[in-house]
Formats: sequence, C-alpha cells, structure tokens
Amino acid sequence: MKAQSIYLEHANITVNNVQEAIKFFQIAFPHFKIRGGGNELREWVHLGDDNTYVAINQATQSDLKVDKNYDTIGINHLGFVVNDVEEIANNLLKNGYKRDFPKEIEKYRIRDYFADADGNQFEFVQYLSDKPGERNSYTN
Repeated sequence: MKAQSIYLEHANITVNNVQEAIKFFQIAFPHFKIRGGGNELREWVHLGDDNTYVAINQATQSDLKVDKNYDTIGINHLGFVVNDVEEIANNLLKNGYKRDFPKEIEKYRIRDYFADADGNQFEFVQYLSDKPGERNSYTN
C-alpha cells in the first residue's frame, strides 16, 4: 500500500467574538487572510493561506468559556509549526496576550503556548533540525 501524503487542512473552532479571533490569528500569522465567510445561521469565516486555514464560527451561547486542564474530554490545543516562534511570541505579548504554559526550549525544538480571548490554547513549535529522528525525539 502506498503511503498517503497527509496534512491538516483546517481546524474548526467556535468563539465568543469572531473579530477577536481574527485579530489573534492575524497577530500570530500576519499573512493569514479571510478566504471566505458568511452569516447564514451564524457569522463564520475561513482565515488562512492557500494551504491551511482556521474555520471560525460565532457562538450562539456566548456565556460559555473554555476551561481545559487536560483531564476532561475535548481538544486541548492546536499546534502550528512555525519558522520563528520568538517573533510570534513577541507579537502576541506586545498585543496583550499571555503565555498559557511556560515556553519549552529543547535540543531540537522550541515550543510556546498562548491562549486566545476565549481560552483556546495554541502551540507554536519551531523545529531546530530537519532530521525526522531529531524533530520527533522525546528526550532532551
């Protein structure tokens, strides 16, 4: 059987404020543009580039907040591979966002975690090696 070429095309999230979510992602990824959107049953946008995007939906029950502690069922965070994790972190920090978990500097990668206005957690990882064995190493 031939191995498939797989990548995650998009993530679909529901937020309390679509514009605030767009702001968060465009600070992290300035090249992300609105690919499409609408307002049929609720406001929604697809924000990203030609290859990947985040589908952002307006919540209809805006009193709900994300409270993830890795002990309950649900998605804990989404991870993005980036070229310069420090640049993204600095941009988010300058714009009032806070780290959601301590930055992790390891031998072959740097990881930084931030939460959006709704408490959704996102990991930004910069690999320091092109070798799969090193990138996927679980020892420091």
